[in-house]
Amino acid sequence: MAFSIKIGLSLSTLNNPFFVELRNGALQEAVNQGVDIVVVDAQDKSYKQLNDIEDLVQQRVDLIIINPTDSDAIVAAVEEANDAGIPVITVDRAANGGKVILHIASDNVAGGAMAAKYIAELLNGKGNVVELEGIPGTSAARDRGKGFENELKKYPNLKLIAKQTANFNRAEGLTVMENLLQAYPDIDAVFAQNDEMALGAIEAIKSEGKLGKIVVVGFDAIPDAIAAVKNGEMAATVAQQPSLMGELAVRKAVEYLETKTIYIPVNLKLVVK
Repeated sequence: MAFSIKIGLSLSTLNNPFFVELRNGALQEAVNQGVDIVVVDAQDKSYKQLNDIEDLVQQRVDLIIINPTDSDAIVAAVEEANDAGIPVITVDRAANGGKVILHIASDNVAGGAMAAKYIAELLNGKGNVVELEGIPGTSAARDRGKGFENELKKYPNLKLIAKQTANFNRAEGLTVMENLLQAYPDIDAVFAQNDEMALGAIEAIKSEGKLGKIVVVGFDAIPDAIAAVKNGEMAATVAQQPSLMGELAVRKAVEYLETKTIYIPVNLKLVVK
């Protein structure tokens, strides 16, 4: 089948259910829109993502949707697409430079604040908290951390005693949490900036026999995390809609290519007497 529009989708990794859902939403919308889509997986490596996007530029795709592995490192790739006259949309994580026509993401600052508020509620505003940070340099890690830490400051008896990166990775979440438990035996709660790290932290907490004694809150609401919330191992996870993100990215890409504009509706409000 010949398509009139060909879109490139560069994802940070497909070794994470969140991004698999995002890809699936994009693929379904590509079918709905009758356009071709080429998906490439950077495997969480910035250099591979740069190479992937160079390949997409060489293929002369009409538009590239990028979920950056690193918001700084991706700038060179965005600029390369710009130089080739190929429009760029970013999704979930932003680029710190280059020309991007649209960024599609959750309100990560609000999500981080939501996690802090819930932890404060569960601990009655008192206790020791640690934070597992995602890949440094990504907008998601920066914004979730910002929202979480700003909200935590509203509770003077809740102390952020440690913050370490586990790169959004479950295995690293386990290792980092093992080390934190050794260094800080009095941890009351963990905020992990994604569910993969939260699930790794839970394994470490189980090994120490502290399951049920430490509150764990994640981010993304991937299926494993939802199951962990239901069985009581995880206190909560902040839900995003990755499938909808992928769907919207493709829909807006087609809209832009066909009209050279992007329509963003604002909710209406009924005014009555």
